[in-house]
Amino acid sequence: MTASVAERKEIIDTHKINAKDTGSAPVQVALLTRRINELSEHMQKHPKDLSSRRGLLAMVANRRNLLDYLKSKDEAAYKALIEKLGIRR
Repeated sequence: MTASVAERKEIIDTHKINAKDTGSAPVQVALLTRRINELSEHMQKHPKDLSSRRGLLAMVANRRNLLDYLKSKDEAAYKALIEKLGIRR
């Protein structure tokens, strides 16, 4: 199930850099992480759902690229974000 508007707003408010921020790398990573967690649960129940698996792998790759970008720009923010979201690396 996708995130409701209120849940998305809460995630954005938690990770935004300034008042009008909705698309910075930390916000995108947080939103992708929530969706990845949802799809991971779905894949546990439906292991033969190959289209969802493909989408999950694409999201993980996209999140990895955003995290690599964030690490190259600001390593302290990168470490804080992965600690906050519980992403292991």
